[in-house]
Amino acid sequence: MPEHAPVLPPRTTDALPPAPVSPDVVAVAPGADLARLLDAFRILQDQHARALDDESGAHGLGPTDARLVFHLAAADGVGVTPKQASAHLELSTGAMTSLIDRLERRGHLERRPNPEDRRSILLHLTASGAAVADDIGARWVTAFRQAVPPAERAALAAALEAVGDALARRA
Repeated sequence: MPEHAPVLPPRTTDALPPAPVSPDVVAVAPGADLARLLDAFRILQDQHARALDDESGAHGLGPTDARLVFHLAAADGVGVTPKQASAHLELSTGAMTSLIDRLERRGHLERRPNPEDRRSILLHLTASGAAVADDIGARWVTAFRQAVPPAERAALAAALEAVGDALARRA
């Protein structure tokens, strides 16, 4: 049997039609993903500030009051000196004293002697203060539960920590 060359269709001069394009592929300008991320972060900051205003106001507190309550809640019962709290909140000594007095009168925190420095005190949340922290914080817990699937939470936490670390290095 003789071998034959394959038979090819006759050549045409017609151009081939363009290849189909997937509708799912969108060209993204370089840096657009970073711009979107920064916009999303700004929106999150705005929504956070509004939510903090709303939630703290519903408890008869100002946003700075709520921030101190959250700071003390994060201390896990260890106690925080007024100096540490004022540094965290970036408040003057006088403003910090007024804030402590206000929250103490409302029954949300108490001053205790500092066992390591008898000239100093430690601030601790009372049961009422812890309940306020839990109640106000529930809005953020709900938002994260709704918006971030469980499988993505660890990665998001790591990314937020990394951004916080990068900002701290620039300070």
